[in-house]
Amino acid sequence: MSKKIISGLLPTALLFFSCGEKDTAGTPVFPMGPFVRSTVANPVILPDTATLFLDPLSNDSLAWEAGDTFNPAAAVLNDEIIILYRAEDRSGQGIGQRTSRLGYASSKDGLHFTRLSTPVLFPDNDSQKEMEYPGGCEDPRIALSEDGQYVMLYTQWNRQTPRLAVATSTDLKTWTKQGPAFARAYGGRFNEYFSKSASIVTEIKNGKQTIVPIGGKYWMYWGEKAVYAATSDNLTDWTPLLDDKQELKVLYQPRKGYFDSELTECGPPAIRTKEGIILLYNGKNREGEGGDPNYTARTYCAGQALFDANHPDRLLKVEDKPFLIPQESFEKSGQYPAGTVFVEGMAYFRGKWFLYYGCADSRVAVAIYDPSNNKNKK
Repeated sequence: MSKKIISGLLPTALLFFSCGEKDTAGTPVFPMGPFVRSTVANPVILPDTATLFLDPLSNDSLAWEAGDTFNPAAAVLNDEIIILYRAEDRSGQGIGQRTSRLGYASSKDGLHFTRLSTPVLFPDNDSQKEMEYPGGCEDPRIALSEDGQYVMLYTQWNRQTPRLAVATSTDLKTWTKQGPAFARAYGGRFNEYFSKSASIVTEIKNGKQTIVPIGGKYWMYWGEKAVYAATSDNLTDWTPLLDDKQELKVLYQPRKGYFDSELTECGPPAIRTKEGIILLYNGKNREGEGGDPNYTARTYCAGQALFDANHPDRLLKVEDKPFLIPQESFEKSGQYPAGTVFVEGMAYFRGKWFLYYGCADSRVAVAIYDPSNNKNKK
């Protein structure tokens, strides 16, 4: 598989955290929050039965977002927030049994969105068809590189093996598929491995959330059953971290008796600060013994973990309680009635953090954190 290398991205090795001198008011402290749900416009994205798309694989006109719309990525472009949301058609019954495509929506205030009528990333007659069809393109996370490219990590789902894949763009509408993220690592050892949910490490620089290298490498956290890490020289080819036994190095994993007792699934791009790297993640509560009785069984809540700023594989702290839990009716009704607030897209916009999340695998909502409300927070 041929991969386009993103040129000019990697500067000389960065061994120490250096943004302190250029730190801005937007750089958060751990734990981030509070995130407050908007009372003006929620949910912000709902299914739409009227929009049609000529599917290149079936050659049929499909209501591509008629089923459910959820699990969005978020980015800032030209003083607007752009979200790319996962949209499912009605081609099957049950989670993962329909085809997913990524829709595009823009907003000048982060609350009210204008949507394109056709998806911007979808299974096609291309080099990725074998990995993406019939399940589709799912659950994107997006971050901005230092040279102005947007890098998307998303899940390719062929209903056999979910794979982390990379796509790149300069306008968030036209995407170049780079293929599976782990295709070349260790001679292809992890190309058939169950992989999803990638969070690239970023930093606030000159008022923008930007991908940064650490120790000469780009880093990302990834995983659903545990939190792992991977590094890259070019943002397209990624190498998972291994432990002394040459197995995937586990950085964090589900905890018995807590809200994240079954799964710890990485959320939006992580943020590097002077005190450490803040990772927002999705914790699933185990049903029965081992779960946290304070939360509904099988529910997804959002948690936060802190990793070392110069050694991203070192865990420093984890919050014992979630910062966002399903409580609104639209967060507990839909494909996943046990309740889901699945955090996946976050954008730093006009001095505030806009967090976009999937609601019960059926809708998209937003919660906002205004750092000016807790300037004395320690």
